[in-house]
Amino acid sequence: MVIGLEVHVQLKTRSKAFCGCSADFGAAPNVNTCPICLALPGALPVLNEHAVELASRAALALGCMLNPVSVFARKNYFYPDLPKGYQISQFDRPLATGGKLVIDAGEGEREIRITRVHMEEDAGKSLHDRYPGVTAIDLNRSGVPLIEIVSEPDMKTSREAGAYLRTLRQILNYLGVSDVSMEEGSLRVDANVSARLVGEQELGTKTEVKNMNSFSGVERALDFEYARQCGILSRGESVI
Repeated sequence: MVIGLEVHVQLKTRSKAFCGCSADFGAAPNVNTCPICLALPGALPVLNEHAVELASRAALALGCMLNPVSVFARKNYFYPDLPKGYQISQFDRPLATGGKLVIDAGEGEREIRITRVHMEEDAGKSLHDRYPGVTAIDLNRSGVPLIEIVSEPDMKTSREAGAYLRTLRQILNYLGVSDVSMEEGSLRVDANVSARLVGEQELGTKTEVKNMNSFSGVERALDFEYARQCGILSRGESVI
């Protein structure tokens, strides 16, 4: 099994990434909004300085190099809880690159390389259980500051992935970068996993399992997806 993780972490700021709206969790729907996070015409974003400080603190703790210039970019996609039609994120010039995290999954210490740490804003939230047969949209979360921590595909087992996430959560909590409450969605995980036949050097076709918010859920999902891919490869078929 070959595993790489993308961890989305909400930063512990009072206000959102590009406006002065409250970033607190648990308010009534669509209360913490303004023309900027509602994407009304003519509204211009202003970057939250404290969000940059927290993101830099996390990057330095992970041994990353802060880039002297980082650039925000538009990640274009359509979804009902993304009012602008794009997410403000970073791509080719992120905040920081080239870190590492040492983990111990019970078989001695291993070093997991970190590709990058970049800043972005969160999307809103779709509510599927408030009205029968109807999906409602809550934009309180729209624009809340995030960092995305991207690892290299250095993990080989679901147990190592769990150890990586638990270690990372402990560091971020100690630093005060985030409250890392997985129940409230402050830490969410996308996992890239692939399988390859014994003796093969080339990495297999990866699949992405998105938006997981528990360590045990990540481990179970990785084991299930690995078994699924192994079954496909053992039949001589291709993972698509």
